[in-house]
Amino acid sequence: MHAHRPRTPATERTRRWFMNRSLLLGGAAAVATMTGCSAGASDTSSSASGGAQSGLPSGGPGGAGGMGPGATEVKYADFKGVTTDGKVVDDLFSIHSTGVSTDAVVKAAQAFLDGLSAKVRRASVFDVDDDEWLAWSNVDGYEREGARMGDLTEKQRNLGYALLGKALSADGLAQTRNIMKLNAFLGDYNGGGRETLTEGHYYFTFMGTPSTTKPWGFQYEGHHVAINYFVLGDQVVMSPTFMGSEPTSATYNGEKITLFKPETKAGLALLRSLTSTQRKKVISADGKGGTDMVAGAGQDNLKLAYQGLAAAEFTSAQRQKLLDLVGVYVGYTDDGHAAVKMKEVEEHLDDTYFYWIGETKDSSAFYYRVHSPVVLIEYDAQSPLAYGENAQMGGGSGAPSGQPSGTPSGQPTGMPSGGPGGGGMGMGGTPTQQHIHTIIRTPNGGDYGVDLLKLHLETDH
Repeated sequence: MHAHRPRTPATERTRRWFMNRSLLLGGAAAVATMTGCSAGASDTSSSASGGAQSGLPSGGPGGAGGMGPGATEVKYADFKGVTTDGKVVDDLFSIHSTGVSTDAVVKAAQAFLDGLSAKVRRASVFDVDDDEWLAWSNVDGYEREGARMGDLTEKQRNLGYALLGKALSADGLAQTRNIMKLNAFLGDYNGGGRETLTEGHYYFTFMGTPSTTKPWGFQYEGHHVAINYFVLGDQVVMSPTFMGSEPTSATYNGEKITLFKPETKAGLALLRSLTSTQRKKVISADGKGGTDMVAGAGQDNLKLAYQGLAAAEFTSAQRQKLLDLVGVYVGYTDDGHAAVKMKEVEEHLDDTYFYWIGETKDSSAFYYRVHSPVVLIEYDAQSPLAYGENAQMGGGSGAPSGQPSGTPSGQPTGMPSGGPGGGGMGMGGTPTQQHIHTIIRTPNGGDYGVDLLKLHLETDH
């Protein structure tokens, strides 16, 4: 048993209470609690109410939009993963050699842990099958475990970034760091969230001990980022991985940052390659909601039927565009293991479905989904919460001098009509590409490396 700060009943209550309270509150407090970017302190019980007082969004229900675990939070022992009907498809994953070394990420993880104080290290290390894997959220004012980057020394933080650099590709590291920077921008823009809307409010936790032979992993999470990274020998599972931002384009400390352009362009490229007949099968008749994501945090045992059109009906050129799209998300993993994952995706390409909600212009706010037995990807342009002219709870002092303000021109008009995630979570504002959530999962028990760990234990590897 690894030593760490035990999650007492009071701690569990705080996490769940934070999410459940949104269902009980009325008026402005409910609005503030149900949206996903708090302005309060790291203590979630205070931030749920603090967001309402400051006029900034805070918290979120434990549901489809990726806002965080709630009353239905799944325990590790009860984990099935995303399925189409509640039944896990067997024999999708196996223990095998990938030929891609994990030595570098093991060394980097050990170096980071060795650099922590004994107290912080104890609070950051859990058992490899701990429920902590599933207790992530993309909400900023959510009570987290582990080593907080803002509380570490510069040397310790650099060791943390070095670990991310070994686990992720160059694009993956840049994406993660830029999300953190735009989180700080949002805090400056709104004049709130002095602890949570910063570059420092991101946490490392470790499950098991870094090893080249035994199972272990780490989690890196905070506002709009949740990376779950499981390692068994030279196999890696990096899912679920949530990445988002509001805004998605801004200037922070003199650096112009723009996020999610590859995800946006690749989705449009695939859609536009389809024939009119194919599009009728892919594009939903439902209008774009404020939030349409269904497989976010707290949805670990989600039942999600295939929708849209299967790639078995695609041409070879269309199939390549589908692979290009998946490659954007998979490509945030280190290059070697990304190639391994893409091969797995290709093996199930005929059974990979593409689904779309919303308009199809370059500037449109839309949702799309890629779903197969081994990969689930969601992209969701959502209603503004704390940034731009249409932000429902945007308070504070406005955009910092020289910073962009308002939503980009050319955004769709009209009110959202809801969606599978409870489209009202965006509080009724017009969805925009300045607020995007994405997630990649491994269905059928693959998330968090659960299926691989079970196989490992069953075969006594």
